[in-house]
Amino acid sequence: MRHMSLSRTHCLAVVVAALLVFTICAPSASARASEELPFATSADDPILQSRIAALSPSVRPEEAQQVARCAYNTGRELKREWRVVWPPGLQNFLVNTGARKGGLCFQWATELLIRLDALKLETLEFHWAESFERTASEHNVIVVTARGQPFAQGILLDNWRYGGRLIWGPINSDPHYQWKENKAEAIRRLGHRPR
Repeated sequence: MRHMSLSRTHCLAVVVAALLVFTICAPSASARASEELPFATSADDPILQSRIAALSPSVRPEEAQQVARCAYNTGRELKREWRVVWPPGLQNFLVNTGARKGGLCFQWATELLIRLDALKLETLEFHWAESFERTASEHNVIVVTARGQPFAQGILLDNWRYGGRLIWGPINSDPHYQWKENKAEAIRRLGHRPR
């Protein structure tokens, strides 16, 4: 009986800690209010593909399709591999205590950046984005732009927020985060200078 009581106490402590982590990692109350970002409906989501292709007339539609597929499939694959749970704060707690291999926002972003870079696309490029940097609420995502296009015109790709379900949208329309580019971090994560 004592073992069961300890187990319940341990579970309660885990739940309380996870809720605290989720609260700390939740978006700031001062974040802008606007419409939520859309979920990608599939690896072949036509709206996501068309929005990426519409970044510039120079973007090849087949490259937009590759990005949408890669981002969507990366989220699904990592969700299984990392045994992701929701909410993200609980997954963060499990990773930080060693109970899960991965699932922190920077891990999602790093994996996606590496996979997108491996596609060697010619008309699109990828950026490391961060919000609330150097705070407990820091969040990282990948932003796609047409080659040579300013970061501020990009579309964010985020698999962390909903545990492997890809959300996307213009970086200036995110109701929860204000994104800034960190070129040095992208280079560091890739281990080389971009083309």
